[in-house]
Amino acid sequence: MGPASNDSPHKRFSGVAPPAALVFFVLVFVGGAIVTLDHKELQPKEVVVTEETRPPTSEVPAVEPAEEPSNICEFQNQCRPPGSEALPRGIVQDMSNFEMESLGGHPERRVAGRPAKSLLAIPVGIKQKAVVDKLVSKFPGDKFTVMLFHYDGVVDMWRDLRWADRAIHVSAIDQTKWWFGKRFLHPDLVAEYDYIFLWDEDIEVDGFDPIRYLKIVRREGLQISQPALDRRSQIHHRLTVRARKGEVHRRFYKTTGQGNRCYGNSTGPPCTGWVEMMVPVFSRAAWRCSWHMIQNDLIYAWGLDFKLGYCAQGDRRLNVGIVDGEYVLHRGIPSLGDGGKAPATSSTDRLAVRQRSYTELKIFNKRWEAAVTDDACWTDPYP
Repeated sequence: MGPASNDSPHKRFSGVAPPAALVFFVLVFVGGAIVTLDHKELQPKEVVVTEETRPPTSEVPAVEPAEEPSNICEFQNQCRPPGSEALPRGIVQDMSNFEMESLGGHPERRVAGRPAKSLLAIPVGIKQKAVVDKLVSKFPGDKFTVMLFHYDGVVDMWRDLRWADRAIHVSAIDQTKWWFGKRFLHPDLVAEYDYIFLWDEDIEVDGFDPIRYLKIVRREGLQISQPALDRRSQIHHRLTVRARKGEVHRRFYKTTGQGNRCYGNSTGPPCTGWVEMMVPVFSRAAWRCSWHMIQNDLIYAWGLDFKLGYCAQGDRRLNVGIVDGEYVLHRGIPSLGDGGKAPATSSTDRLAVRQRSYTELKIFNKRWEAAVTDDACWTDPYP
């Protein structure tokens, strides 16, 4: 019975099992401790990383829905006309015109019914009253607004003409049309007019119809143009002489004579892309560009004619031309001098005018060259 009692299950369990159980529990304890220790070691690292990559909630910049409109407003404010920043955008009217308004009637209906117009602006002296009357009478009042620049200061003596009351009269003694144009034909003031005729006063218009002229200009896509000159006119460049065939020409080829500077492959003014300065006609866009180029102090604008092609809204060889179908006679009467009281017929007056003209030409060309040199972003399309 002794051996049997030694092999009892209780003894087997107490003699062998306790060490195995102890080892098992030790392993479990050690493993758990390792896991706990590892967890405790990793936990602070995770907190540190989290704190580095994501700041506390109180410091996170909120995504404001108003931030985007704010940027849009800043952009729109940059596009505002200077001086209008204190006003709501919709109330700003940054353009005007020379149309006269009735004291009665409904203004909105008046504007809605207004036909498209062009502008005729002429420097005038009372001694050329008859010629100017004939000239302006050719331009129908429902299609053209008339503006007279009185260089002799005489205004009231024009009141008897039938169209005088619908004309805009501006007076300044002994000033040129370019002086007037720079100050009174700002692009925002003439933005509603399709074309701007900036003509001299000594023009005879027996062979000219302005409505037919504009039809040709629109059809040909001319941005800067002039009616051709009758061969009896005072002519400075052969390009402007009326061609015997066709309604428009854009260039002149040398044929005979030594005085002509044009030849078959000439690509620039005064052989092509050029008009003379006594009867130019500008589209709205071309005038906006040309006005910026007119110098405030250079009243004769010599040199400007050779640069007008830059304002042709494209290739000057195509968009600048002479309209032969409608032509005028340029009389070439000297008008400025003696304070506007009389035509400048004396040799002293004419010499002073011509001397200043040549001086202005040199000044303008120097300014152009300096501007080209200084503007690194500008590329000359006609090098």
